Amino acid sequence: MTIILALDQGTTSTRAILYQFENNVPRELASAQIELTQHYPQDGWVEHDAREIWQHTQQVIKQALEKANLKAAQVKAIGITNQRETTVLWDRKTGEPVYNAIVWQDRRTASSCNALKNNGTEEWLREKTGLLADPYFSATKLFWLIDKGQGIRARAEAGELAFGTIDSWLIYKLTGGKVHATDATNASRTLLFNIRTQHWDAELLAYFTIPPEVLPQVLDSAGDFGLCDAALFGAAIPIRGVAGDQQAAAVGQLCLEPGSLKSTYGTGCFVLLNTGKQAVTSTHRLLTTVALRLQGEVTYALEGSIFVAGAAVQWLRDGLHAITASKEVEALAASVPDSGGVVMVPAFTGLGAPYWDANARGAILGLTRDSHLGHIARATIDSMAFQSMDLIDCLTRDRQGQALTTIKVDGGMSRNNALMQELADITGLRVDRPVLTETTALGAAYLALLGGGFIPSLPVLAAGWQCDKSFLPQPSNLPQRWQSQWKDAVNRVRSQS
Repeated sequence: MTIILALDQGTTSTRAILYQFENNVPRELASAQIELTQHYPQDGWVEHDAREIWQHTQQVIKQALEKANLKAAQVKAIGITNQRETTVLWDRKTGEPVYNAIVWQDRRTASSCNALKNNGTEEWLREKTGLLADPYFSATKLFWLIDKGQGIRARAEAGELAFGTIDSWLIYKLTGGKVHATDATNASRTLLFNIRTQHWDAELLAYFTIPPEVLPQVLDSAGDFGLCDAALFGAAIPIRGVAGDQQAAAVGQLCLEPGSLKSTYGTGCFVLLNTGKQAVTSTHRLLTTVALRLQGEVTYALEGSIFVAGAAVQWLRDGLHAITASKEVEALAASVPDSGGVVMVPAFTGLGAPYWDANARGAILGLTRDSHLGHIARATIDSMAFQSMDLIDCLTRDRQGQALTTIKVDGGMSRNNALMQELADITGLRVDRPVLTETTALGAAYLALLGGGFIPSLPVLAAGWQCDKSFLPQPSNLPQRWQSQWKDAVNRVRSQS
């Protein structure tokens, strides 16, 4: 019996889950979760307080241990998974951030990224990083932070400051400042890491004027990330697995073979297709990214990134006050047979793949006097299926006719049966939902098992994946009509720049 702690630091909350593994099959012992404050200082800006993230991290770990009636010494290893691209810059000596964390959804550097597209730099960036010129990624956020205040650049060049995505920030804090590291999946989301050479790229650093002194060491996704400071929880727990949330979800879904496909429905929605040892370049503006790096061997993926999925439901709750709890959206959407012609484009923070329009803005179209909250709720659910349809279409074309058959789904919104059936209908794929839908945390736990030497390889965990429900596509003429309405709505909200 092996007990693993998975730390899942996401966009909207921080969560700790304790798993017990017996015969390589996981059982959840306890969990704790705290919602994270969102800060919107200006239009298109999204920030988190990194100090709050650290405070919540300590709280949820202690709460989970207390609920499970466990001592820290009984935990064999920690696995960390995190919201990717979110950028923190902090003082190495004091451990204090120089500014709020700039969240992956943040659009403040959109004009800089547009300039990169217009001067032809984007293809050069893409060849090295697999990414596009978009404020989604860390490089322009880090440049903004370094150039923000008087003296920050000088401190960075002197080695006084440290940069990291949220995984690096938590590793640094958990180890008492002893380890400044990230893993290859998170590094591959920065626009500074060459996914082909697997190193920070000197030309990219020079282009974005990022001092190399601020960068973390890049490690494999399973391995030695140091020991927790024993003073924090009562024992020095080893940190043995780290991956960005979408890559961790793919591990949790055991999408380990080329051609395996998963889609996570959380704050956003992210579709990952395992392409094996080949870094496939998309011809339809999808991303080429590191899916996993183990013992120096890299597995690549094609990824489609949707910025707003479950966050649209949060907006119904917190913005429109149409519901009091997110779980109510399914019943509200089911109160109508369809959206009544209402289409929502949830471009609250711009549009991700395949449009990559940072200046697009959200809209609800097709309203009439007959429209009511049920139609808007249904249109919100529809928007997730429509955006997924765009990505599946791009992946199919990038595979040059090699058909996709099945998509594994996970995340909070995957428990919405109506959405999952609509996803199957509109994509024509079988949709498989596992018993354990929180596969992001589970993937982090799997990596910690591997990194701690408790299993010889990830495939031995296959028995731990169990299907809860399969959704089969139903023949209908609706997908064609839906696709036409969706495309028209997207074109209406696109920016003209």
